[in-house]
Amino acid sequence: MIISDLIAFILFCSAAAFSPGPNNFMASYSAFNFGIKKTLPIIYGVTFGFPLLIICINFGLSIVFKKYPEIQKIITIAGTIFLIYMAYKIATTKNSENKEVKNPATFINIVLFQFINPKAVICAAFITSTFISQENFVKDSIIVITLAIIISFLSIVTWSLLGQYMTIGESEKRLSTLPTFLSVPLKHMAKNFNFLMSGMLILTIIILYL
Repeated sequence: MIISDLIAFILFCSAAAFSPGPNNFMASYSAFNFGIKKTLPIIYGVTFGFPLLIICINFGLSIVFKKYPEIQKIITIAGTIFLIYMAYKIATTKNSENKEVKNPATFINIVLFQFINPKAVICAAFITSTFISQENFVKDSIIVITLAIIISFLSIVTWSLLGQYMTIGESEKRLSTLPTFLSVPLKHMAKNFNFLMSGMLILTIIILYL
């Protein structure tokens, strides 16, 4: 992989990973409601799940998609149904500062979710077809997968910390030091954080189908 391709890949992967999407919304929601410690399954699940999806597409799944395009459509529909369900669950979760409640997300669930996450599947397919050449297949694959792990980790941790920061009790202490025109809307957002994440998840679904 030449330097220009490497830079292009880093920019694309960073934009895709840090931009709003299902993984990031679930991480923020989890950290907000259950704390960072209980969000670790999501952090690790995304960090290793997305690169695993790249590996699977890179080593044969892309051929299956090309031969049987209806399979990819089924995956997209299944992912959409799951995202709608998650949006409902997030919206109906009551804000609480009791972090003893068990987080329903598990490492395995999040890893498997990457394979029906429309955004993840589209990005992984684009990455393998654009940044991995047949001439340097092994070398390019190692570079792409390694960087995907690093960038996935950094992005999901960032969104988790955002959710933790917005935790009601903590955010009120921090926001009290800000001017009123900033603190009032931010406090309102913190109190309705789950509804915000749910709405953003629905918006993501709509954008994916445009």
